[in-house]
Order: sequence, then C-alpha cells, then structure tokens
Amino acid sequence: MPNRLALVLAVALLSAAQTSGAEIQLEDCELVGSQGIAKIEALCGWFERPEDPADPTSTHISLKIAVIPALSPNPKTDAFTIINGGPGGSSIDMYADSAQVFTSIHRDRDILLIDQRGTGDSNPLDCPDLENVNTSYSEESVRHATQQCLQDLPGDPRFYTTSVAVRDLEAAREALGYARLSVYGVSYGTRVAQHYARRYPQSIRALIIDGVVPPEVPLGPNAALNAQRTLDRLFDRCAEDRSCNTRFPDLAAHLSALRTRLTEAPVQLQLDHPLTGIPETLELTYAHLALTLRMLSYAPETISLLPLIIEEAYGSENYTPIATNALRILTQVTGAIRYGMHNSVVCSEDIPFLGEVDTEALEQTYMGQDQVLALQTICEQWPQGPVDDDLRKPLDTAVPTLILSGEEDPITPPIYGDMAAEHLPNSRHLVGKGQGHGVVARGCFPLLISKFIDTTDLATLDTSCIERLDYPAFFVNLMGPPP
Repeated sequence: MPNRLALVLAVALLSAAQTSGAEIQLEDCELVGSQGIAKIEALCGWFERPEDPADPTSTHISLKIAVIPALSPNPKTDAFTIINGGPGGSSIDMYADSAQVFTSIHRDRDILLIDQRGTGDSNPLDCPDLENVNTSYSEESVRHATQQCLQDLPGDPRFYTTSVAVRDLEAAREALGYARLSVYGVSYGTRVAQHYARRYPQSIRALIIDGVVPPEVPLGPNAALNAQRTLDRLFDRCAEDRSCNTRFPDLAAHLSALRTRLTEAPVQLQLDHPLTGIPETLELTYAHLALTLRMLSYAPETISLLPLIIEEAYGSENYTPIATNALRILTQVTGAIRYGMHNSVVCSEDIPFLGEVDTEALEQTYMGQDQVLALQTICEQWPQGPVDDDLRKPLDTAVPTLILSGEEDPITPPIYGDMAAEHLPNSRHLVGKGQGHGVVARGCFPLLISKFIDTTDLATLDTSCIERLDYPAFFVNLMGPPP
C-alpha cells in the first residue's frame, strides 16, 4: 500500500471517528497468517468499548481493528466485513489466511476486520487447561479447570456474548464512517451476522452466511449427531466405490473394534511432533481417534484419508497417522480458539436451551456424549451474560442473502441452510457437492460471492460452475488414490 494512500485513508477514517464521538486511530501495520508466510499490508488500531454495554463507566476493553483499503481510488461507501466462527476464532487471523478468496471484493471495497471481544487480540479470554477437554473428560478435572480459568480471566465473562458483540460492530461502523456493511459470516459467525442484520437492518447491505448455524438451533448435542451423519455417508460412498470397498470392506465394524481396543488399552507411542519435530511420548486413546475423525471430516481433501487411517490402525496397528493428526489438530485448531469467550457464548446462548438430551442417541455416535457432558459441567459454573430476547428466533429480513453449505459438512449440514432460507424471502441457498465446513474458498465460490456483493442480484447469479465440484478420490494406500 503506498504510504500516501494509507495517510489519506487514515485521516479520513480518523475524521469520521471523531465526528461520531469515538476515536479509532489507524496506523500502518502488517497482518500475518497463521503459518507466518502470508503478509498483508493494512491499517490497524484499537477501539475502546465499555466491557458492560449497559454501563458506559465500566472498565473499558480494547478491540483490535484492521482496515485493508480498497484498491480503487473511488471505493464504495459500504465496507465488507468477515466474522469468524468457533465461537472464539479471530476474524483478523482468518482473513490473513484466506485473503485471496476476497481479492475481487477488495478491489472496490474496504475490508473491515474486528476481532470480536474475547478473541484474537481483543481482550482475549483464554482457558488453556480447558483445551484438554478435546482429548479427555472427567467431571472433576473439567470442574477444576473451569474454576481456575474463571479466576484467571482478564475480564468479566458475562459481557462476551453475541448480543454484545453486534453492538461493537455497529459502533465501529459508525465510528469509521461507513454507510453500510456487506457481511460474511462462517459457522458461529453466521449467528453473529444474522443477529447483526436483525438488530441493525438499516446498516447491512448484503449478507453471506456460510456453514449456517440457525438461531433456533442450540450448539451442543447436534455436533455429535451431525458428525456421525457425515461419517456414515463417507462409509456408504466407500462401499459404493470399487477400489475403496475392495481395500476397506468393513470400515464400520473395524472402527467399532478399534474404539473398543483403544478405550480398553491406550497405546504408548514415541514420535516426533508433526509441526515442531520435537520427540515426545503420547498415550494414544480413543479420544485422539475421535478428534481425528471429526476434524478431518471438515475438508474433502482430508476426509478421503479416513478409511486408510482407520484400516492402518485396525489391521496393521499403525497408530502414527492418528497420533500425528491429533497432535497437529490440537496445536493448530484448538490453539486458535479462545475458550473463555467460547464458554461465555455457549453457556449463555446454547446450553440453557438444550432441553432433554437424548443420551442414548449420542452414545451411538463415534463422538459419544463427552463433549455435551463437559459443556454442561463448565456451564454449571460459568456466569451467563446478556442475551437479546429475539436472538434465538429465525432471522426474517429482505436483505439480499447468499446461503452457502457443504454437502458433507459434519457440524452445520445443508438442512441448516434450508432452515434459514425458509425465513429469508430474498435469499438463495447453494450447496457444494462433496464439500465440508465452510465452502467460500472452494471452486468458483470466490467468484460467485464477488459477483453477489457487486450486484446483490441473486436471480441472475449464474451458479452452474459449482456443478464441477465433486467428491475427492479415496486414498487406498499410503501412495494415494488409485490411478
């Protein structure tokens, strides 16, 4: 970015901020992707907000803001903003890792990024000890880790809910002087995006929700049921594929036997950490396998590995693929989530609305009920925050809305997109064949969202290009798919 352009934009944005009564001073900065490779020039600053939105005199927290100025000398008056999921993920980090997806949008519109309070660098609410819930559960250990986390948090966890976060986003829009926002949300971010559209209909120009969380569906038990659906469909496709069925004829039975084996007798392994290369000892349990099954189901490239990973462990007692994937996931994925913020959302907006949980159905899934039990244990102690009365009602708006789903999404299946579409008269639901969670970067979807944001015309959007998406070929051995 030329320094002259950065200076001009910084002066303009600062002027708008001062006019609105808020101050956001932006300076040249560099956004760095999670791998330390991608680097994006931007303008960054801090937005001071009362932690308790009902009390302007309460302790103030600093929200991290980044603006990537439009390439055009005459940008549109609406900015494009991205809301990450989790709950607990950083929107700024997400953009740094996927900026190329939004290149065409960036040509004519500023990109506005805000780390939602409690995430990224916005007064992050971390709970390092609770990250271990991903691989083990005991009521005593979760209860102790929750108490420790609540003692160590740098803020009051009540005030990190969706209902508070949308107020921050609107205040930032006003402070920076944007006429309206075009909003993209993914996963939990779709809940935030939908609620922002509900609260501030005059401030939103267009909406893209990818991997939809319907407001009326609480996060929790459905995670295991949806994950099992995706795995069952994978096994069915393998049975219908000649090469896969020949190589892996009894996947479901072998996974069941493997579950029993690892539950009764965890395996001691010596291996190099896949990311650091540092040798370490790992007691491999079934929880590591369940974590691997779940997270590799999120993307078509990795889900195609699962039959081979299961068979290597079952038939050859080669547990290294499970171990290396579990260690990588624990480092990359769970390390990116701020669990304190996650708990503030889930314990206020989801767990109180679960109703009666069908534990028998959960036990029939490969994930079981440990995740739900852990959340219930955490939420018994976690203070609940403000939740708008209509947060959990379906969004009903005429705002142009593009709904995106992955056919094989293990957490937010296409039926969730259908549920949202029922109440959105000016919407269109696109499903990516063979795709997982979050499809915006897949195939021609970057082109489609760019055209949609440019025109907001859903009727003339030519979506025939997504028909070229398909299921990935199964890996039948360590060399890859059959020729």
